[in-house]
Amino acid sequence: MADLAALEDPKMRAANEKRGDDHGVNLTRLRALAKELGTQQDLARDLWATDVTAARLLALLICRPKAFERDELDTMVREARAPKVHDWLVNYVVKKGPHAEELRLAWSADPDPVVASAGWALTAERVVKKPAGLDLDGLLDVVEAEMKDAPDRLQWAMNTCLAQIGIQHPGHRARAVGIGERLEVLKDYPTAPNCTSPFAPTWIAEMVRRQEIGKA
Repeated sequence: MADLAALEDPKMRAANEKRGDDHGVNLTRLRALAKELGTQQDLARDLWATDVTAARLLALLICRPKAFERDELDTMVREARAPKVHDWLVNYVVKKGPHAEELRLAWSADPDPVVASAGWALTAERVVKKPAGLDLDGLLDVVEAEMKDAPDRLQWAMNTCLAQIGIQHPGHRARAVGIGERLEVLKDYPTAPNCTSPFAPTWIAEMVRRQEIGKA
């Protein structure tokens, strides 16, 4: 905790807090500290228990993802309210552990939109890497019915799933693009130069274009 406190930068905290992340640690320096510590599951659990965002981020970098029980991860995702902690928990821990599919199914229908967003993030991962057995038409039905009015984080995760269906699965591409065009979710999202817009029709078109260049 003393090492983390020494990394605190007021300007970094001000920038992070605009995104809902209440910490002031440069993530490159945080990763360097994690590398020094190495994998330490007990320390990771102790850091998580502090309820301090920077400590929890460090915990997720030094933990052993497969060591967590299913119910432990369920508790953690409900405690992870800072966006960066939530994102790292899903991507660095849950996706790498043995409980990802069970939690994906449970979380996707959870009444808490932050928890549900974790389920949709796991679904988007399956759309890309392991789509066999997924009901893509059913997913598109839910996106079409619910994404427009979903809270921000859930909306973002559902939009990612929509875009990945369109990118990865040509047979569903036209419908995915059509849903994006009708709902107009993230159509006006500010996008930096040389970055791809998260607006699903634009995102799909750009990634498909890159795929075609790669095949040429």
